Amino acid sequence: MTIAGDSRAGRLAKPHRSVPGVLLACVLGAGLAACGSSSTSSTSSSTPSSAPSTSAPAAAPSGSATENAIAANWTTFFDAKAPVAKRVSLLQDGQVFSSVIKAQAGSSLASQASSKVTKVTVVSPDEAKVTYSILVAGQPALSNQAGLAVYQDGTWKVGVGSFCGLLALENGGKTSSLPAACKSAG
Repeated sequence: MTIAGDSRAGRLAKPHRSVPGVLLACVLGAGLAACGSSSTSSTSSSTPSSAPSTSAPAAAPSGSATENAIAANWTTFFDAKAPVAKRVSLLQDGQVFSSVIKAQAGSSLASQASSKVTKVTVVSPDEAKVTYSILVAGQPALSNQAGLAVYQDGTWKVGVGSFCGLLALENGGKTSSLPAACKSAG
């Protein structure tokens, strides 16, 4: 994963906090869930964090409605003000990680974290690439990150591989103490 060396991240953090510290708070407290290499962003398709998730009876439709639903669900998942149960429901196999999300829900730094989705590319009926930035107090801390959304149980969700990638990053790259579900997520 490439983390942009944005000097603004240092100005946002307290003197002894680094980007990984901000990331830790975001991952665990706000339920951030994407990891990947930097990519270029295109037009913004940010949607309000209070937007509901969408459901469909079978395969997910494609097009702008799907992209908007993915962006809305992704943004809600990253919203520290969203109820923990809602964030768990927007993570692939989220029940497995509910204790991780719940345990860190009260972090003061995480309460300032959010995300902004800048691009969604549907690559199959059940998978989409998401480009997003992590914001702390409205300012970019991690820009143009690549994540994966999956269509599960009639809802577009943040992919568990993306979530586990951030947990590993937060853990200094070590995967040995991550939840067992991360090991099987590859």
